[in-house]
Amino acid sequence: MSYRSTEEVAGGLPRNFIRPCLLLLIAEQPSHGYDLLEQLREMGITAIDPGGLYRALRALDRDGLVSSAWELSRVGPARRTYQLTEEGREWLHAWAGALRESRNILGRFLRRYETALEPAPIS
Repeated sequence: MSYRSTEEVAGGLPRNFIRPCLLLLIAEQPSHGYDLLEQLREMGITAIDPGGLYRALRALDRDGLVSSAWELSRVGPARRTYQLTEEGREWLHAWAGALRESRNILGRFLRRYETALEPAPIS
């Protein structure tokens, strides 16, 4: 019997999960791209390249979910600061609701999985 490797059953996280994560982090505190990259890593999202992060931030900005402005720095180059918009807050609430529902469905799946694999009682 053959089976697929865990790489083939990839997943775990919903598609574009970085977006609600970025909205949450920016809701907690307006931030710069590099700071957000570090915070994502602290959340356990380690497989993200900086280019992908900045593309996601630009998309959120373009879609009106965050606003951004250049902030001058005394010790280095200017950095773009991202802040959550009201529309971004609404999207964050919607994502949280969808993730709660996913958590419920996943919980039911895992409970059934664990029950299905319990050893049969010895008679």
